[in-house]
Amino acid sequence: MARAAFVREDADVRRQSLIQATAACLAEQGARGVSVRSICRKAGVSAGLLTHYFDGIGDLIVATYRDTGRKVAEAVDGAVGAAGDDPRARLEAYVTASFRPPVLDPDLLATWLAFWSLMKSDPQVAEVHGQLYAEFRGELDSLLRDCWCDRADAGEVRLAAIAINALVDGLWLELCLDERGPFSPAEAEKLALDWLDALIARRSAE
Repeated sequence: MARAAFVREDADVRRQSLIQATAACLAEQGARGVSVRSICRKAGVSAGLLTHYFDGIGDLIVATYRDTGRKVAEAVDGAVGAAGDDPRARLEAYVTASFRPPVLDPDLLATWLAFWSLMKSDPQVAEVHGQLYAEFRGELDSLLRDCWCDRADAGEVRLAAIAINALVDGLWLELCLDERGPFSPAEAEKLALDWLDALIARRSAE
């Protein structure tokens, strides 16, 4: 039994090393520059190992997209959890987590851009993209409902979640593209929270 557990753990480590190598290669070379050889060289394994654990490079890229999304979600969820039980504090933590490490990371953006570039040509990547963003918006939906004590209808909450997600994504994108850009992470947080204040105040006044 112990031997079987060790084998499974070893397999998980090897799979994860290939996923991490793929993320690094996507960040460095983009989707067009990634190959079985470059991934395996980065992971320090033979090319045959990739096809042992994955159904080709396409399957590995999809797994890497899922893993990258999971890591972002875990970082954001950790920030929300650390904010305590106050609904407003939890919503603010969700919004500002994207402007702090580990989510605020130029390498993460480079990897994410590679995934986006594949969306039109790879239905599996497009499917994962849809699932990840539905999960992010679903979390925002839940946090907004807690703040508004279910006073808003489903359509209003949905549109608010889409707007917040778009605002955060846009600010995050600019910050990751240029660390010396026109605004700082602290200013991005202020912009997002000011917009959030206006949204919550408007809804509370209705």
